[in-house]
Amino acid sequence: MKEIALKYGCNPNQLPARIFIEDGELPVEVLSGRPGYINFLDALNGWQLVRELKAATGLPAATSFKHVSPAGAAVYAEMSDVEKKVCFVDDLELSPLAVAYARARGADRMSSYGDFISLSDVCDIETARLIFREVSDGVIAPGYTDEALALLKEKRKGGYAIIKVDPDYEPDLTERKQVFGVTFEQRRNDAVHTVDSLKNIVTANKDLPAEAARDLLVALITLKYTQSNSVCYAHNGMAIGIGAGQQSRIHCTRLAGNKADNWWLRQSPQVMNLPFLPDLKRPDRDNAIDLYIGEDYMDVLADGAWQTLFTECPPVFTAEEKKAYLATKTGVALGSDAFFPFSDNIDRAHRSGVSYVAQPGGSIRDQIVIDACDKYGMVMAFTGLRLFHH
Repeated sequence: MKEIALKYGCNPNQLPARIFIEDGELPVEVLSGRPGYINFLDALNGWQLVRELKAATGLPAATSFKHVSPAGAAVYAEMSDVEKKVCFVDDLELSPLAVAYARARGADRMSSYGDFISLSDVCDIETARLIFREVSDGVIAPGYTDEALALLKEKRKGGYAIIKVDPDYEPDLTERKQVFGVTFEQRRNDAVHTVDSLKNIVTANKDLPAEAARDLLVALITLKYTQSNSVCYAHNGMAIGIGAGQQSRIHCTRLAGNKADNWWLRQSPQVMNLPFLPDLKRPDRDNAIDLYIGEDYMDVLADGAWQTLFTECPPVFTAEEKKAYLATKTGVALGSDAFFPFSDNIDRAHRSGVSYVAQPGGSIRDQIVIDACDKYGMVMAFTGLRLFHH
């Protein structure tokens, strides 16, 4: 097939719309549903991300995409009982691929609501069962078991978008796109990050464990397919905070750091013991948790809105309690798609438990940033490779 007609473009008024290929055949096949323009942008970016994660780590990988940036990405790693509960999968039997998706979606469940899923491996029934019960727009994978495909075809009464991608497809090195009738052309970003990318350690502390190197690769590969500017915090093989599309580097670092903090806070005893109403659905629980750990909880108490979420009024999770809890979290990896121009990024990263940093380097203030890392005992590698994505 050389062309697939789409319902519409980015918006309903943008008609007609299609995806097509000039030479050869499209590397994708729609097995069910009718994917849209943004669905395919998410699917094709997400597929590249998980394919590279699998190649770099050898582990099953998954990503949760929203509006052409990942809301989460992860490779397989054993989940604790607390993580399973935080990700709302403590009631499921999970395959390694299902674990990867549970972790990719679970890091930022609010942002992942209505996501497009990308899987590095053939979708099995365990992963399909997890996908089936979550709100998402579709999935792309190199294949599906018969049982998984049959289940997914039932989702949305057959309207759920299921895409099969050719895992052997490699596009031309030259890529083009049009903006305002003007064609842009460049070499496709075929640069690949491996552990060798992390060899140029510029800090006094040069102890980079294998697990930290894995986490830095997760962060860097995630950033390669995140709208720039972008920063990613990662831990235990998963992105726990992604700051995308900000004009200032420090705003990326703050946004991603706040998301990483939320990931940790959701595992605190205060949150784990919240007395949810028994019939409260998973998305509503996500919203309730976000309200509880956010700055607006006092307003929720004041107007009595807590009664629509909890069986009894939870005590305030104070700023001092949050700070003390977050201070126990260390070993986080941080990747940046471009150099850090100021040390304020390192100061903010330290507050979210960052111990390992990877960035391209090349700023006239590199030494100031290195000194800041040394102050906190961090390990920082210069990759020499910028990862802007637009």
